[in-house]
Amino acid sequence: MTAPSPVTDAAAQSRAAELERNLAAARSRIAHACRAAGRAPSEVTLVVVTKTWPAEDVRTLHALGVTDVGENQDQQAAAKAAATEDLPLRWHFIGQLQRNKAASVAQYADLVHSVDRLPLVDALARGAERAGRRLRCLVQVGLDDAPGRGGVAPAGLERLADAIASRAPRLELAGVMTVAPLHISPAEAFDRLAVLHERLRASHPGAVIRSAGMSGDLEMAIASGATHVRVGSAILGTRAPRNPAA
Repeated sequence: MTAPSPVTDAAAQSRAAELERNLAAARSRIAHACRAAGRAPSEVTLVVVTKTWPAEDVRTLHALGVTDVGENQDQQAAAKAAATEDLPLRWHFIGQLQRNKAASVAQYADLVHSVDRLPLVDALARGAERAGRRLRCLVQVGLDDAPGRGGVAPAGLERLADAIASRAPRLELAGVMTVAPLHISPAEAFDRLAVLHERLRASHPGAVIRSAGMSGDLEMAIASGATHVRVGSAILGTRAPRNPAA
């Protein structure tokens, strides 16, 4: 077995130090936002979105105390979940999901944030059944009409939530998610989601998760009651490496 070169080892140490600094800064932002909102930091789960970054970064983050990891593409997510299957991680699928990828996602994801249409509910239910797993789902709510961002219209939230809760024994309705639209302030978007979420909980009290907020707007999401924030670039950086699954 070839020993790692000093250059490679130094690069790994530098990357670990970078992730540690960035993770500490993100956790500090969350704690400060929680204090400002009169909430306990323990009420907010940090989902670190690794996207194009390698599985080795996931391992480093886990060593730093990260338990929740998010991905938005099935191919990368499946590879990284397999490469780190020895670690006690919770995998969050946060991107728009095609029905033909649902069976794959059902094999490793613990929480799917982006359920936004009835055919996807059926596809995830079939995938979870084949995998013999229980899959928690969030309804992604679209607060604008921008194409390509995904999300069910607010008027369709209740119907889709009912389908997850009643039509699919292996699916669990866990709550709601949104991505702040570009044409309104994140604070306004997250306040809208909060109203919709509270209405939904009147009929589905167990749907307690509210996934909202990313690197640039997590403070506003926490102020509006988010239970999960999805942070990628603020922790991992913006330069995408060439071999994300390595």
